[in-house]
Amino acid sequence: MTRTLGLIGSGMIGGGLANLGVAAGLDVVLSNSRGPESLADLVARLDGHARAATVQETAQDAELVVATIPLKNYGLLPADALAGKIVIDTMNYYPDRDGRIDALDLAEVTSSELVQRHLAGARVVKAFNNIDFRRLSTSARPAGAPDRSALPIAGDDPEAKEAVTRLLDVLGYDAVDTGSLADSWRTEPGTPVYVQPYMAERPEGLGAEETKRWFWETPGVPVPAARVRDLVGQAVRRRAQDATTGGTAS
Repeated sequence: MTRTLGLIGSGMIGGGLANLGVAAGLDVVLSNSRGPESLADLVARLDGHARAATVQETAQDAELVVATIPLKNYGLLPADALAGKIVIDTMNYYPDRDGRIDALDLAEVTSSELVQRHLAGARVVKAFNNIDFRRLSTSARPAGAPDRSALPIAGDDPEAKEAVTRLLDVLGYDAVDTGSLADSWRTEPGTPVYVQPYMAERPEGLGAEETKRWFWETPGVPVPAARVRDLVGQAVRRRAQDATTGGTAS
């Protein structure tokens, strides 16, 4: 099992994974495009069990690297430094944020296939893209717990997927192998397994502040492996421009 988890991107999903990694006893290396100094507060909150580094240093030092940045910036990931690494891709395509990408709009490829093409020497595995950052942090459970949830993964390299499965187990989740990177559309925004199954139904009539409080305080809904498989199997591929997101994971 990897002992050093690197994060390229330290936003909501990245921060959640950093917390889970520290809680699991992993060495966590944090980085973002703004430089190590910008991560001082997050490192301090992690109580000395994580350190900040540059993106290049994170790519070189970590045994397993999570790329958790806006998809529009995937071309900035350091392909040379990540060669030979297992890279977990948490990124989703949100056209309003990322701009239009024709190949994704037309469902010609998946976003993870684009990332793999850029990181030709790395082994990309899709994971952590279908759960919102708050439930990611609060729904983790020990192995065997009756309310443990599962998360889908996809990739082209069996050994890489096995390594990511072990990481999920350490962080508090079961893993469901949903196939190759070409199959990873089954967990993208607008699909049945995306975000909503892990969240309780929001009460009607909440104001803005009440909605914010509900989001932060409401526990997640356990989604076991069998339910994840069922939801993934229900997915119907649509063009990204026609999909409805139903919420965002990051």
